[in-house]
Amino acid sequence: MGAVTTSLGEQARSIFDELGYTVSRTGTEIRAEYKWRTVTISVLEPDEKPPETGELRCFVTRAGEVTRLYTRLRTMDVEYDWAVIGIEDDGTYEVFRSDARPTF
Repeated sequence: MGAVTTSLGEQARSIFDELGYTVSRTGTEIRAEYKWRTVTISVLEPDEKPPETGELRCFVTRAGEVTRLYTRLRTMDVEYDWAVIGIEDDGTYEVFRSDARPTF
């Protein structure tokens, strides 16, 4: 399953790069910086637990796992701002923000 994680990570890196962020790898996570914002990007497998701390976080998963991850984050009521990017097999993606009403 490591190849899936790498693929999602590279896709997330590309997405943030296209949005104008300066992107770098920090261990198992990706750091994206733009102006005053620093976003920590994590690829999450379906059963992986999201971190309990942070400031601005973006979680990347396959499109089919978005509902489950989004619901889990809302239930956790974490103290940081977050978003979930669901990436389709063809590379298209959709972003779901913590403060927005889900449309899935």
